[in-house]
Amino acid sequence: MAVTATDPHRAIDAVWRIESARLIAGLARMVRDVGLAEELAQEALVAALERWPESGVPENPGAWLMTAAKNRAIDLLRRRKLLERKQEEVGREVEGEVETPDLDAAIDDGVGDDLLGLVFIACHPILSPEARVALTLRLLGGLTTEEISRAFLVPETTVAQRIVRAKRTLAEARVPFEVPRGADLAARLSSVLEVIYLVFNEGYSATAGDDWTRPELCQDALRLGRILAGLLPEEPEVHALAALMEIQASRLRARVGPSGEPVLLLDQNRALWDQLLIQRGLTALDRAVLMRCRPPLPPATREPAPRRRQTGRGSPRCTRRSSK
Repeated sequence: MAVTATDPHRAIDAVWRIESARLIAGLARMVRDVGLAEELAQEALVAALERWPESGVPENPGAWLMTAAKNRAIDLLRRRKLLERKQEEVGREVEGEVETPDLDAAIDDGVGDDLLGLVFIACHPILSPEARVALTLRLLGGLTTEEISRAFLVPETTVAQRIVRAKRTLAEARVPFEVPRGADLAARLSSVLEVIYLVFNEGYSATAGDDWTRPELCQDALRLGRILAGLLPEEPEVHALAALMEIQASRLRARVGPSGEPVLLLDQNRALWDQLLIQRGLTALDRAVLMRCRPPLPPATREPAPRRRQTGRGSPRCTRRSSK
C-alpha cells in the first residue's frame, strides 16, 4: 500500500505513545537527569518528523528513535568531557566526582529496570501529589501538557509549571535513577500505587466537569498498572491494585445512561460489563491472594525483607477464591 504524506505522522504519533516511556527511561539512566532525558527523546522525535515522511517509517521505529537519541546523548557527554578537560587545565576538583556512564553498555541492557526506575522517579515522595500525577502521565503515559490539562480541567500553564518544577526539584535533590531495595521499596511503592490510583479514580468518578467519567484516564491508569505488575510480579499490592482497576473499569460503559445521567450499580445493564476485564481482574486478584498467603523468597538482587513484628491480629485468611 502506498504511503501518503499523512501516514508517517500518524505512525510517529502511535510510536511515540508506545515507545516514549522506554526511550526516556533508558536515556535517564544514562544521563542521570529526567528533564535532559526527555529533551533528548524529543529531539529524536523531531528528527523522525523531519526524515520519516521522505524516507518512510523504519522497520523498527522504536530502535531508530533510541539510536538517534543515543547519538545525541553521546555528543552531549563528549561536549561535557571537553569542557572538563579545559577546566582541568586551570584546576580540577575532586577526581572522579562525576562519573561518565558507559552508553554503549547501557543502551543494550534490558528496559525493565529502566522503566521501573522511571516509575519511582516520577512518583517520588519529594514531589507533591499533583506534580507526581502530571509527571507520571507525561513521562509514562506519553500525554502532552494540553492533554493532561484537559483531562484534569486545569489550565495548561498550571500543568506545565508543575512538570517543570517537578523536574527541577528532582535535579536539585539529585534523586538517583534507581529502583529502591528492601524496606525502601515497600515505602516508595505505596507512593507509586497512590499516583496510579489517583489517575484511575479521576477517570472513574470525575471530580469536576460535565462528564461523570473520563474513560481515557482509566485506560492510562490501567496501562500503567499492567506495566507495573509486569515489572514487579512478586508484589501482591501491585496485583491487588490491578485487580481493583480491572474490575471497576469493566463497568464503565454501564455507569452512564443515554443522556449522561449516572446509573447506580443495581440498575446497571450487566450485559454491558466487559467480561474480559472482569476475568483479568479476577486473575490478578488470585495472584495477589496467593502471594500474600505464602512467604515470598526475595530475589538475589534484593536485600532480605525485614521480619514483621507480631501485632496480635493474627495472620490473614488464605482461602483461595472459589471458581463459582
